[in-house]
Amino acid sequence: MKTLDLTIVGGGMITNDLLLPAVYHLQRIDVVREINICALNSQPLKELKDNPELMSAFPGQKFNAFPSADEDKEKMFPELYKDVLKNMKPRQVVIVAVPDQFHYDIVMDALNANQHVLCVKPLVLEYKQAVKIETLAYRKGLFVGVEYHKRFDRRSLLAKKHYQNGKFGEFKLGEACLIEPYFYRNSNFKNWFTVDKTDPFVYIGCHYVDLVYFITGLKPTEVSVRGVTGSFPNGNKGYMWSQGSVRFENEAILNVNNGLGYPHEGAGSNDQGLIMFCESNLSTGMIKHNDQFRGVTHSYLKNRDIFKKTFSYLNPDFLQLAPWNGEGLEPIGYGYDSVAATIKQTYKIENEVVGLNATDSLSKRQQIIKEIDDRGLIATPANSSINELVVEAARKSIKNDGDRIKIYYGDNAHVK
Repeated sequence: MKTLDLTIVGGGMITNDLLLPAVYHLQRIDVVREINICALNSQPLKELKDNPELMSAFPGQKFNAFPSADEDKEKMFPELYKDVLKNMKPRQVVIVAVPDQFHYDIVMDALNANQHVLCVKPLVLEYKQAVKIETLAYRKGLFVGVEYHKRFDRRSLLAKKHYQNGKFGEFKLGEACLIEPYFYRNSNFKNWFTVDKTDPFVYIGCHYVDLVYFITGLKPTEVSVRGVTGSFPNGNKGYMWSQGSVRFENEAILNVNNGLGYPHEGAGSNDQGLIMFCESNLSTGMIKHNDQFRGVTHSYLKNRDIFKKTFSYLNPDFLQLAPWNGEGLEPIGYGYDSVAATIKQTYKIENEVVGLNATDSLSKRQQIIKEIDDRGLIATPANSSINELVVEAARKSIKNDGDRIKIYYGDNAHVK
């Protein structure tokens, strides 16, 4: 079987916590071959190489660093990823894991270099950009997946199945919350999470808007978002908190609270959850996901540096490194499942067209891509562009203190 070379553009937190463990495991089960990671400078690459947990979980495995992990950390390489893309064989995989405002350019660079793409959410911040990505990718027969990993949570998959089977009735009112840790303010967020670029609703609230759409199939038609600003330690101004309201095509309403402020002293890693009330002619139904607490509580020994907290609500379902019937540790959870789904679909595409001529190969790849779009499990530009309309509307709204922004569909989909 034909394995794939893979390049991650971005060496930050999501690469450390999710992407690299996932692709390391895909490498040892012979889906992925060479792994490259590109970053703006050497510091995050050195931290990834020296990460003791990754070294223990994936003994002997390594990636190619661009720039070298030994390079002066003060020296910046903003264009180096382009050289790496040019040197890749056609139709390999590029994972885009950089701040939101850089997604479009890097995704387009990857597609123009004839590479399949997995992009962290949201794909882009403007709907017209999503359309351009969809059009170019399909023309070239390249697959683009968007990493909305909550779709792969087993509770989400069951909710989708039961909703489609009519067991809840029709969604009418919901509330979601996702508050990330306060310490994010001391991370690289302070350099890019500024009021002119993004906000908590766009960055993390989009997860739950996408999830409600994934479960119900209902399209959002109106968005209103208000923000509370604050200052990062370096003085940059950002939206630290946000409150959004999304109306759907059946007049249902979802309220979404987001922020960078979960206490470090808190037992969980964040606070998140979703409740949806539904109704039929005879009764009402409810979907409730307590995502911040999944029934696992650990209390560790004191003064052990390996543990950030002595008392912890552990989430075993997103991504954990666990014992398995092999060397090192295995990544488990819906975070891994989500990354693996896109990479394995790309693997399938490339192995389905081995030996075909150029014309038949393109036709077959386009056929498989259309099937993935229609299945609607993996988020793609074709089946999840409601998200780009929502985040575009959200950015207009939050800049105008909560103005209601309408979403219009059809041949000229837009927000106003």
